[in-house]
Amino acid sequence: KTMTVFVEAPAEDASEKAAAEEVAAKERAEREAQRQLLATEELIYTERNYLRLLQVCTCTIRSNLQKLQPQLPNLDSMFLYIEEVIDVSGRLLSLLDQKQVTPHDPLFLETLCDAFLSLSTDIESAYKEYLSNYNTVTALENSYKQKEPLWTEMVKVIKSSAPEVNATSLSFFLVMPVQRIARYPLLLQTIMKHTDPGHPAYSLLEQTAHAAVAVNCRINEYKRFREVADKYKKTETLTIRDKINRLNSHSIAKKTARLSQFIKHETGIAPKLVDEEFDALEGFFYLLENGIAVLHENVETYLSHLQRFLSCRPEEFDLDMDGEKPAICYKEITAALRQWILPTFEKRMRTLVHKPLCALRELLVGPRNLIRKRLDKLLDYELIEEKPSLSYDEQAVANTYKTINTLLLNELPQFNGLALTLLWGMLGAFSCLHKDLAADMEQLFQGFAQQLPHSSLEPNAFWEWAECSVLEGARMLETLCRNVEDQLNAPIVQPLSPGSQKCLKALTDKHGSGKIYQLTGHVVGTRDLDLSLNRGELVAIISEMDTRGDRRRWLVDAGGPRGYVPSSKLVRYHQVTMDPPPSPHLTVTTMDCAGGVRRHSYTPDVRTLSMTMPCFQVFAGYDFTARSSHEVSLRVGEPIRVLEPHDKRGSRDWSLVEVREQRGYVPSNYLAVVPTSTSPTTPYH
Repeated sequence: KTMTVFVEAPAEDASEKAAAEEVAAKERAEREAQRQLLATEELIYTERNYLRLLQVCTCTIRSNLQKLQPQLPNLDSMFLYIEEVIDVSGRLLSLLDQKQVTPHDPLFLETLCDAFLSLSTDIESAYKEYLSNYNTVTALENSYKQKEPLWTEMVKVIKSSAPEVNATSLSFFLVMPVQRIARYPLLLQTIMKHTDPGHPAYSLLEQTAHAAVAVNCRINEYKRFREVADKYKKTETLTIRDKINRLNSHSIAKKTARLSQFIKHETGIAPKLVDEEFDALEGFFYLLENGIAVLHENVETYLSHLQRFLSCRPEEFDLDMDGEKPAICYKEITAALRQWILPTFEKRMRTLVHKPLCALRELLVGPRNLIRKRLDKLLDYELIEEKPSLSYDEQAVANTYKTINTLLLNELPQFNGLALTLLWGMLGAFSCLHKDLAADMEQLFQGFAQQLPHSSLEPNAFWEWAECSVLEGARMLETLCRNVEDQLNAPIVQPLSPGSQKCLKALTDKHGSGKIYQLTGHVVGTRDLDLSLNRGELVAIISEMDTRGDRRRWLVDAGGPRGYVPSSKLVRYHQVTMDPPPSPHLTVTTMDCAGGVRRHSYTPDVRTLSMTMPCFQVFAGYDFTARSSHEVSLRVGEPIRVLEPHDKRGSRDWSLVEVREQRGYVPSNYLAVVPTSTSPTTPYH
């Protein structure tokens, strides 16, 4: 009997202990479930409150701030990309509301995870742009704070628009997305921590938490890329003093190492790190940039010519044709053109083509600077690439190069594609505008068709007559122009476009006028480092051979890119309107009436000459090569007889001379005057 009592007592204790453990486990499960419920409710509640505050900020506060006078500068920049954040947050809550489940429902976790995963790409897209722009938001708000009266008014508006939160700045609201995207992983991990691993939605919850962490990592990486891009794509305008102040031993050593590495590449001593994918993107970008620049210049020239046409009003002059019907029709047609057709066309041209083209051209600056900076960082990277171990600074250099390179490889294709699409759109708009202009002109002329001769002809016969009339008019105009040109008998110099003038000035300042050459035909690059250039473009000669000594390929500077072009396509550029280079043979000057030095003057003022004056002999001070039948070639030092010290238009830039029994025009500033003797003479003409 004693043995029975001894054996049964432990059995009762074990039963009670098991029951106690079961109760404790049940209580723990209930506590975990309660904590899971609280964490889930916190996520939903904070998301709704977060969305409400963002809507108050972007709707109520923003609209009230827009009413302030004077208006706040760049206010819209404070709210960039916040609409996308609001949209994706609203869609997340909408997906949960559509299922009509509450946090107490066992299916709620699965619904929450499905909603987040389905929107993870949109969440990343919205938040990465907002976070990348947030530094601009803080900088802009700080600029408002510098103006105390303005900032005081802004604070009043913010407090009155949202009294329940007691906010005193816009950043109180605008920092919320920065904080919110970082809280998603924490909230989801908290829910997962209090969820039983045996729960049906546990694996899905774990996947969602990992996705939230990955989204944050990608956003941070994108933000880092954007910070590097913003740092290097800016164009700095530094004075010489600023550049000198930036010089130090470190910067000098770095630039010297880059130059040394670049020279090794150009001379073939060291191989260049080749990235064919990037080289193709870079080449297409520069091709696109050149096309946009040429189109921009052509459109500006087109609009300038249109303005000149509108300013010319021949119908206002008395041409003794007032009673003739064609003259009357012409005046009426011209009045309609100038009053509404052409002004409307010009306005649309500026709005739909010129302004977008200017904006696109400005957008090219950032990628261009980033491409150039990549080259600098590539030279730095090549110097440390082979090292077995890198210092902290060297690792930073390598990371910077890899970041810029990755950024360009990822985004330059998108930029090139968008820029090309915009360019095609502008060309399409240009074409449509001219189609509309032709339709307006046709409608205008239909009202006068019956009043004009030959209006009764059949359409085919009418167009045949019109074509013959236009061709006959063109022939007559060509004959008139030829007669006028022969009558004037003066050289005609084709003026450079504004873009070419800028390029010429830059090349001349950098290389000197003696190095400037012009393309005689189109050149298409077919080898490494070859350039593709158009006929008439100006270049500066760097070397009259390539690195292998081939004199058929010259190394040139095209005002930006450098490379090789065939020497047979180059001729020396003569800018006769500018002062010629210093003559190695003649440095003769004469004195003017005031005792000052006068260059190359062979037409003394007869009003200042006495009856006794020196005799003069005119010589060629510089070599000159004739470019047309109106001109004559000169050799330095040969005597010249001046027939007329001006051309037929009266311009003294050109002189009619006789040399070697040939007559023609030469630039006046290529002539030098030497006094030979003093004798009584009549005034020299």
